[in-house]
Amino acid sequence: MSHAWPPVNGLPMEYSRLAPSPRYTELVAMYRQLHEEGEKLLGIPPAETFNGHGLLLHSSRIKRLIESTGAASLLDYGSGKGRQYAMQNVNIPGDGVRESVQDYWNVDFVHCYDPAYPPFSKRPEGRFGGVIATDVLEHCPAEDMAWIIDDLFDYAELFVFAHIACYPAQKHLPNGENAHCTIKPEAWWQDLFRAAAARRQGVAWTIVLQG
Repeated sequence: MSHAWPPVNGLPMEYSRLAPSPRYTELVAMYRQLHEEGEKLLGIPPAETFNGHGLLLHSSRIKRLIESTGAASLLDYGSGKGRQYAMQNVNIPGDGVRESVQDYWNVDFVHCYDPAYPPFSKRPEGRFGGVIATDVLEHCPAEDMAWIIDDLFDYAELFVFAHIACYPAQKHLPNGENAHCTIKPEAWWQDLFRAAAARRQGVAWTIVLQG
């Protein structure tokens, strides 16, 4: 979707989900390479590169949002390989061992979307009770951030949750760049989310910024 709203944080909304920036396309290709080849500098094999297990650190916060809004379905936007949902007898930080993440959340289904991982690269259709994006947005280019965050809200019926790292990553892209390509102060992110939320009234949102 393309929008003609005024710039937010100096970012003109000239790019869109249908026409992303060249930098976005370049990054998706590099992240796809990491999925296929692993992170060679750190010696991380392909199966362990962006496997999605980091979601577990945020699962209790997400559960509280599910319970407070009544969401019955979730979209994991930028899910990586999605292996967090195949795990059995999962140790949820602070809540003990549960049969699975989906069982712990008590939702009907979780849909995985990740443009850099071919099994999940097809854009989702419809809307979902909640949309989650954990350790994703800092991997996206700043010039595309307005439409990406707007995308989260467009897919959400009840809530959006995002965890964003505001520091350099350990991982590096195949060209040597740091994998966290957008490192911004908390106020920058807050302003973008407020602007997106104002265009989608009735959708609750929570962002956790880790510096």
